[in-house]
This record gives sequence, C-alpha cells and structure tokens, in this order.
Amino acid sequence: MRRTLALLLILLILPCAASAFTDSRSAEVGEQVPERVVCLYGSYAEAWLQAGGSLVGVTEDAVSERALALSPDVQIIGTTKAPNLELILALNPDLVILSADIAAQVSAAQTLEAAGVRCAAFRVDTVQEYASMMEVFTQLTVRPDLYEQEIPPMLAQIDGLIADVRAQRAPSVLLLRAYSTGVKAKGADNLAGVMLEDLGCDNIASRVPSLLEELTLESIVAADPDCIFISVMGSDEDAALAALDTSWGQNPAWQALRAVAEGRVYVLPKDLFHYKPNARWGESYAYLYNLLFESAGS
Repeated sequence: MRRTLALLLILLILPCAASAFTDSRSAEVGEQVPERVVCLYGSYAEAWLQAGGSLVGVTEDAVSERALALSPDVQIIGTTKAPNLELILALNPDLVILSADIAAQVSAAQTLEAAGVRCAAFRVDTVQEYASMMEVFTQLTVRPDLYEQEIPPMLAQIDGLIADVRAQRAPSVLLLRAYSTGVKAKGADNLAGVMLEDLGCDNIASRVPSLLEELTLESIVAADPDCIFISVMGSDEDAALAALDTSWGQNPAWQALRAVAEGRVYVLPKDLFHYKPNARWGESYAYLYNLLFESAGS
C-alpha cells in the first residue's frame, strides 16, 4: 500500500517538474513566483501588468511610448539600448524581463545572470510568440485565468480572418518603412509584414528580394501593387512622410501607380503596427483585413 501511495506521489510530482517555463532563448525561467520584477522593454512591461504582475523598475519607453500608468515607486532604470545595471541590481529584483532582439539587453542578461539574478528574454514578432510569452507570464503570476480570458478568443478571431481570406483573391502589396532620411521596402521580418503574409497578401518585396536591398521607383512601377502600406519610423511622422512625398510623391510615375490612383496608400498607426500590439493583436489583423478586403468592396 505504501509503495502504491509513493508511486502515485511520484506521478503527481513528475508533470510539475517537467513543466518548467522557458523563454525565447530556450532557457529555463523557473517557476518561483516573482515579487520584484524589472522590465527592460516597455511592451513587455505592459504585457506583464496585463498578466497580473507588478513592477519595481522599467525603462523609459514604458512611459514615453506605452504611456503606462505606473505607481510613483516604480523606478526608471535607463533606456532599452542602455539599461543601467547598477540601478537594476540596487532594486534587488528576483526577475528581470528583457528583449532577446536587443544586443544591449542580451549582454545585460549575461551580466545579471552571472550575478545570480533570474532573467527571462523574449522575442515577439508574431501573435503566436506573444501568446507563448503570455502563457509564461500568467503561469508566473499564477493567473492562468487571464490567459484564458484574452488569448484563445484573440487567436480565434485572427484564425477566422485568415480562413475568410483564403476564398478571396490575394492582393499584391508593397510594405514601406519611411524615415526622415529615406524609405525602405520590408518583407515578413516585422509585425506588419507577418500579418500581411498571414492574410494571404503577395508582398512584392518578399517576391523580389532585391527590393529589400535597393528600392527604386522604377521597380515599384514595374510591380504596380494593389495596395501600399507605410510604416513610419522615428518620432517625427510628418517629416518622414514629407521626405517620401518629396522623393516620390510628386513624380508622375508614382501618381500613375494603381494603388495611388485608387487611393489605396495607407499609413499604418504606430500603436498597432510599430509597437507590439499586445492585447490588440486581433485589432491589428482586423485593421488590415478591412483595408485589404472590405474597403475594396471584395
């Protein structure tokens, strides 16, 4: 009888041991519920709060870009590309959340982990990666109910949109990233590019990789996409769009493009396509779906 009970206890314990959480580096995060959390990326700070967590330190973008309503005792510990390790260690964190895409943060994680601080690094370029991160977050905060409340309905909404476009003609698109100093074509290496691909679009920059290296008006004219989407970089959106208008906008060849002539050139809102949309991923997909299909009367 004792051996049977012991075996049952082992079987109950084993699944828990096998369910250790991992981050985007495939590094184990550990299951201890953190009480003092520092986040080096505003988007992830927002997601952590949405998962029921609290924070003792954040980078300045949590306020300047995400406009998070933080309590007065939350300390700003530098910027995303220059986190202040001395300030972070002074907060005595038991978890530091950071980006696996930012070299300065990857380096910071190595230093912090060497000092015995638990770190969790994430890469979120797709809604699936966001869902995986939120699963880890809500397990750490012991709030799986928040995951169930947000993630499955959002994924179902997106899956429904993707399923709907399969029966429709896939439009050709060009995704541009505009700067005050120039413009570049983008493929599926960013949020908007992934979403456009998921929605069945033929992104001419993905089809013709040379456009990613050298974008010319002649190459755009040759492809003549159905729609043009513009994602603006930098804090001065007007300057970036003015630069684009100066270089191409007044050119008769640009004006003759089908997308331009039909009014299908769209500037994407930063909160949905430049910053991580977090809980608004479904809204981002729906925004593109409306422009691609409903606005065109498809």
